[in-house]
Amino acid sequence: MDIKYSIDAMYMKDGKLEIRGWTVGDNKEHVKIAVHENNKRISAEINRNPRKDVAQELFGDAEFNDFGYSVTFEYHSGNKYSLELTSQNFRKSIMLSGMVRWISRFRGFRNRLSVSMTSKGWRESLLDKRYDYSIFRRQINRIDRLSEKEDLMTSDSPTFSIVIPLYATPEKYLRELIDSIEAQTYQKYEVCFADGSPQDSRLEKLIGEYQKHNHRIRYKYLDGNRGISGNTNAALEMATGDFIVLCDHDDLLHRLALYELAKAVKYNPECDCIYTDEDKVDEKSELYFDPHFKPDFNIDMLCSVNYICHLYAVRRSLVNETGGFREEYDGAQDHDFIFRTTEKARQIVHIPKVLYHWRTHIGSTSANPESKLYAYEAGKKAIRAHYERVWPQLEIEKIEDGVSLGIYHTYFNVKEELISVIIPNKDHTEDLDKAIRSLYERGTWKNLEFIVVENNSDDEETFEYYEKIQEEMPNVKVVYYKGGFNYSRINNFGAQFANGRYILLMNNDVELINPDSLREMAGYCQRDDVGIVGCRLMYEDDTLQHAGVIIGIQGIADHAFKGKALDEPIYFSRAMIAQDYSAVTAAVLLTKREVFDSVGGLDETFEVAFNDIDFCLRVGETGKLVVYNPYASFHHYESKSRGLEDNVEKLRRFHGEIYRFARRYEKFMEKGDPMYNPNLSITRNDFSLRNLYHDEVGKPFYSKEQLEELTEDLDIRI
Repeated sequence: MDIKYSIDAMYMKDGKLEIRGWTVGDNKEHVKIAVHENNKRISAEINRNPRKDVAQELFGDAEFNDFGYSVTFEYHSGNKYSLELTSQNFRKSIMLSGMVRWISRFRGFRNRLSVSMTSKGWRESLLDKRYDYSIFRRQINRIDRLSEKEDLMTSDSPTFSIVIPLYATPEKYLRELIDSIEAQTYQKYEVCFADGSPQDSRLEKLIGEYQKHNHRIRYKYLDGNRGISGNTNAALEMATGDFIVLCDHDDLLHRLALYELAKAVKYNPECDCIYTDEDKVDEKSELYFDPHFKPDFNIDMLCSVNYICHLYAVRRSLVNETGGFREEYDGAQDHDFIFRTTEKARQIVHIPKVLYHWRTHIGSTSANPESKLYAYEAGKKAIRAHYERVWPQLEIEKIEDGVSLGIYHTYFNVKEELISVIIPNKDHTEDLDKAIRSLYERGTWKNLEFIVVENNSDDEETFEYYEKIQEEMPNVKVVYYKGGFNYSRINNFGAQFANGRYILLMNNDVELINPDSLREMAGYCQRDDVGIVGCRLMYEDDTLQHAGVIIGIQGIADHAFKGKALDEPIYFSRAMIAQDYSAVTAAVLLTKREVFDSVGGLDETFEVAFNDIDFCLRVGETGKLVVYNPYASFHHYESKSRGLEDNVEKLRRFHGEIYRFARRYEKFMEKGDPMYNPNLSITRNDFSLRNLYHDEVGKPFYSKEQLEELTEDLDIRI
């Protein structure tokens, strides 16, 4: 018997080191944990938590367990620390001191240390999660080798002005940045340096060396530091190109960065803004990590966090129209600038390739978020200013820090209009009663009517309950649908009795967690550009059941981060960020009555499965957004009422609905979910990296032949 373990995350705060990970013996044996300082055991706060993902991976069984841990203790620089793991017959000592110098760089990166700090036996199963930039770089080069032969250097191809503010930049980093620019395969560029460094800076001499052989490099000494916005504006004044490209003074560009921007302009002539994926690079320019594979333009994610960041290019005419950087937003000046330019853009293009490497060091915001707390206050101001420009009729109560620094939670004031809650039901009156009472008695939104759609209940007690609840609560109405079970048809039937401006589709097996959930959802739904708002759903054991829907996962669709615990590392905290998705579940779904009617409600050919996803996609086709709001939260006791697809008839119906959905949205799925990223896995729902060793791209869960075989005896309408 041996001990398996992983260190998933390390954090330093206020002189304390926190370590999170998992450990277990070969036969699910409990492993004791202790911390040693200079070979002596010390006091530490140790908490254990379940890790279903580990249990499933190692033992094929996601049962309740205590494999996860968090350990917190006082850390004194210079001392030697180890994590001691002990089972009945084995003991492991993991040296920690050498790892600590890396912790600021790896902050917030899901599974960032799993491969290098994991016991043998778990290593291979994490291959699809590891990030090896050399492989991604070769992939980008391979993909573009043929297309790069296409000559983009024509008379009408764009010139890119790379604007870079300088201030006491380390010479090594500046040289590496300029070298990465000069290595660009697309050569229609200029570099505009505005230097606010002290007078004894050597940067002017360094840049002068490059200017001798490169006439495209421009330099201006500012005779004083004007701040990040002022220095950047000085660089902007020097720019003459068609597009402005933002770049920090110590970062790196992939050699195809400008080529990819030029290609995006050629094939999207109306694009005014372009952004790319990015990762981070360490101080030695040796380790590339923390890749951020982003969705296509996602305005509600941008209002939660500046996810666009780098590399960002804007048409210069748009910059002239909207203005440069504003010093009152210093620290979040990029966030404010991105808001103002994307608000006016005709088209925003996302290039899903890592073309920018963000330098991390102890003082940088990317490595140590607490180093610039003022930046996060400026971020709140930028978000508020965006809403005031675009949605002046909305009232914002406040903007607070979200799950971590740099993530924002906006509270909207909203008029408490009538919400019609439609709940299909068959028996299970205890669950139904809990769903109704939790929403009405614990919830803060009281202007509700409940429309319970009775469908083929068998228990006499059910009908007795209906009479009792309607007598007790006049805002509860029971209507009777007598046909066979068809989730879409039942909800459409219930909607005929709805009087509210808003319709809340809700299962009978949910229970309110956050009392303000409906207020949170309605805050977004009141916007004219929003058609649907979904929420965060938790299983009974408080692991995630729903944090948005990804189209294409497992061949059709799946819930993001299903089965993950909130205290586990989650890709860029996306389960706890308000954002736009292509779809959300109808287990708890808020929409406006006018939106529901405009698309004809739910499609009744989807009797059980995919009706909510289809509804969201059809609403999306009208130009309306589908928002996931994690601050609206419910427990979902999934499949308690109707059971699973566990007999031949149900499976045949399910296969038919798979076929119908796959055929209807074939082009959408071939292109890929725009709210996801093609570099992420299509076989997992936790935003793992796509397995580059076994290409997943374009590999459907069901082939057309399999679908036709499954449904050959079914009468299917597309």
